[in-house]
Amino acid sequence: MAESRIVKACLILIGNEILSGRTQDKNLAFIAKGLNEVGVQMEAAYVIPDVRETIIALINKTRAEFDYVFTTGGIGPTHDDITTECVAAAFGLDLCQDPETVAAMTQRVEERGEEMNSARLRMATFPEGAVLLKNEISVAPGYMLENVFVMAGVPKIMQMMFFEAKKHLEGGSKVLSRGLGIDLGEGTIADTLTELQEVYTDIDIGSYPQMRSEGGFMVSLVLRGRNKKRLDEAHSATMQALRDLGGDPVEEDPELAQSSAEPEKK
Repeated sequence: MAESRIVKACLILIGNEILSGRTQDKNLAFIAKGLNEVGVQMEAAYVIPDVRETIIALINKTRAEFDYVFTTGGIGPTHDDITTECVAAAFGLDLCQDPETVAAMTQRVEERGEEMNSARLRMATFPEGAVLLKNEISVAPGYMLENVFVMAGVPKIMQMMFFEAKKHLEGGSKVLSRGLGIDLGEGTIADTLTELQEVYTDIDIGSYPQMRSEGGFMVSLVLRGRNKKRLDEAHSATMQALRDLGGDPVEEDPELAQSSAEPEKK
């Protein structure tokens, strides 16, 4: 792919446990950062229940809209792990067992003094033609089918599968970022940020209020764009504009900018 092309991806988080609040997702941030490293931009994320019709419809919708689709969750051995059968239905494919996966899982299970059963065999069953994504932790792999990557919901296992998935990605231009911190409130700088955004339309300017450890508020700003020269120009202009407001902006690692749960006192 040409370097100038914007390659877009989306993530589908599947699981009733996420929607109920019982499980807190840790996969989205990891995947988004990993995609950006290879020039793929996360454009959307969905959280959906373990409902067959919902999963099938969203997979078909997103695989037509995005360059890559990633799913997490629903590929275990229990009755509510239905992602694989839904992916197969979305593509109109049959399911089949992978002999090498069956053998590897059988060996691992027997080493623990247990037996391979029909539930575990579900994790060795994939849509016909799927390319497997290795997983050394529990052996049962994830897989890719065309532009759809199906991975586990357990973070450590998902991360191993995602490492394998990245080998199959073709990225475009990467998103670069610069950050700064300012000792003024959002209400004070809002109009200035609007003016800057209107000038630098190709740069995304994000504002993230934070609580100071010693009390009071500050704001972290993160500027993102694909053209380094324009990004640097926007960063310099933002620094100067904030000084003109009476602030003392400082360079900041954009990866450390975090939004505060506390609203600013205007």
